Amino acid sequence: MIRTNRRTLLKASAAFAGVSAFGFPSIVSGQSEKIKIGHLTPLTGFLGALGAYAQLGIRMAEEEINQAGGVMGRQLDITSEDSVNPATAATKAQRMLEQDGVAVLMGEINSASALTIMQVAARNKKLFMQIGARSDALRGKNCNRYTFHVDIPSTVMVNAVGKALVRDNMMKDKKFYTLTADYIFGHDLARAAKSFFDANGGKLIGDELVATDVTDFSPYLLKIRQGKPDVVCSNLAGNQVTNLIKQYAEFGLPYPIVGFNLNTADAWAAGDGNLSGTWPTVWYHTSDVPASKTFVANFTKKHGKPPENHAWIEYVSLKMMAQAMNEAKSTDTDQLIGYFEKETEFDILKGRKGHFRSWDHQLMQEAYPFTVKAKGQARDKWDMLELGAAIPGANESLETIALTKEQNPCSM
Repeated sequence: MIRTNRRTLLKASAAFAGVSAFGFPSIVSGQSEKIKIGHLTPLTGFLGALGAYAQLGIRMAEEEINQAGGVMGRQLDITSEDSVNPATAATKAQRMLEQDGVAVLMGEINSASALTIMQVAARNKKLFMQIGARSDALRGKNCNRYTFHVDIPSTVMVNAVGKALVRDNMMKDKKFYTLTADYIFGHDLARAAKSFFDANGGKLIGDELVATDVTDFSPYLLKIRQGKPDVVCSNLAGNQVTNLIKQYAEFGLPYPIVGFNLNTADAWAAGDGNLSGTWPTVWYHTSDVPASKTFVANFTKKHGKPPENHAWIEYVSLKMMAQAMNEAKSTDTDQLIGYFEKETEFDILKGRKGHFRSWDHQLMQEAYPFTVKAKGQARDKWDMLELGAAIPGANESLETIALTKEQNPCSM
């Protein structure tokens, strides 16, 4: 009887030791496993320069979060890849979800690629924080409950610059000639621009669709010279804008040029004295907001140059995602969607906090018009631009520059 009990006890002890050796450590390991995030952004092609800054921004946020203890005590592990084009973006997003086991998808700048990633996210019922693509259609007819949009959309950019043009008497009874990027984002921008012209007394006398791989703008500039507009307007994207600006300056056309889309990396690449007019931005590194100044100082120390707006937006996007996971205490898709849809406020390094609208998942935030410093006034090659006052004003609702429910066909 004693032998039996001793034998039973030894077997039980061995079994418990096995659990201790293999079971409990696996539980501990499961709790300390890294949280995987799939990040896609264009690193080649006409948006490649912007994607390079996007990677720097999200990596900096990842380092800061991990150094501060991670998310729910776990480290973040970001897999970042070149989205290349819409088909490749979709394939990589699917692989990240199926094979890499990422909890969420983040990133993108190209609106066409963002749309395909949105579709992958919806099919797999996984969250996609769509950071840098600006097409109205993504938030409108193509919206879905699994996607949240961070950057300002086309209509907001048009309204930001359009209001400045109205203020400066450059809209009513003026003739506009526009150049438009021939893909979903450019088409959306042109549509929003025409609506603003029609509503504020401007007249569109010509619009040229420009393929994203065009580098020679002379045929379009000759048409503009023949059209004799009062104002030339760019609805282009990426290095299209840089090439246009340089060649516009070389042609010496007398018509003022403005634009409804410009990223600061493309403005910097244009060189001192080439860029002119009024343009929109979502953020700029000369902002007086203390938290923004700290970010700029840290980024500049790390990389030897100031952050471009895509570095800023990817940085704050990962910080928002980390806050959501920490406060929801989960990486579960439905838990995160619920957290964002509560319209929780986030510090986005601006004068006012931002929040996602519950019904179309758009981040509500300030935008800014900017003008260009005269040649020779810049302190360095990154000091070309003069940031205007935030739009909307401090006493106005953030809704005043955004699409309303009546204007936006989003239905989830």
